[in-house]
Amino acid sequence: MRVVWQLLAVAAVAFLGGQGIAAVDGKPWLTLAVGTVTAVLALLVYGWVVRRTEHRSPVEVATRGAAPTLGLGTLIGIAVFGLVILQLATNGYYEFNGRGSTTGVVGIVGFMAAAAVTEELLFRGVLFRIVEERTGTWIAMTLTAVLFGAYHLANPDATLWGALAVAIEAGGMLTAAYIATRKLWVPIGVHFGWNFAAAGIFSSEVSGNGANQGLLDTAAKGPDLVTGGEFGPEGSVFSVLFCVLAALAFLWLARRRGHLKPRTRRADRPDTALTLPR
Repeated sequence: MRVVWQLLAVAAVAFLGGQGIAAVDGKPWLTLAVGTVTAVLALLVYGWVVRRTEHRSPVEVATRGAAPTLGLGTLIGIAVFGLVILQLATNGYYEFNGRGSTTGVVGIVGFMAAAAVTEELLFRGVLFRIVEERTGTWIAMTLTAVLFGAYHLANPDATLWGALAVAIEAGGMLTAAYIATRKLWVPIGVHFGWNFAAAGIFSSEVSGNGANQGLLDTAAKGPDLVTGGEFGPEGSVFSVLFCVLAALAFLWLARRRGHLKPRTRRADRPDTALTLPR
């Protein structure tokens, strides 16, 4: 039952935050404020519900050392997405038409902060972490990747290939970032950095959610398999390639640190709380 309580708690914050962001659509500074509040509140609620249902300190969101690891993750996310755009541009599939909108970036920061935090808490903090206790690292990684990809099928311009690409990219790279560090700050940073680079810098579509106006005015042209089409560059084979390489690097680090977990027998599973205590 703890997985249900934790999912409901974080999902409630994500829903309310999404409604708030939709209500201030077109107002960048308000979007930044609402998105930031949503992200902070989601972290606080996650910490609270983990304490209540598991009777432990939520070390995966401990604030000590959070800033540098969050910053590192953000830089990694921007760099990996930048490599995707570099490949598209050098092969003639991406063109730059000048400057975009500085004001629009403000709202994108808030929106992407809320999305990165709530999605990482739900899929890595709750689902992957708890499923891994039962099934081990590899099965949990596969199952949550499939769920994460399916989650993106609800987006306006979603495609089956785009969802599969997201499952491979995020289910691999972001989950591997969590496994390597056993903290949520790096995957949150990578998630935010990737999304911010896509929407806030290169004005690309993100996971089939429509066009964005970031710092640069750009346009993609070419086969959907290469550019991602209306789904955005996340549907590009270049994104799959670079995210898989990043995931392998994180998994190599996780193996060196002894963070990969085998499937546990029922008798070896920890005794966890099933209900909220009074």
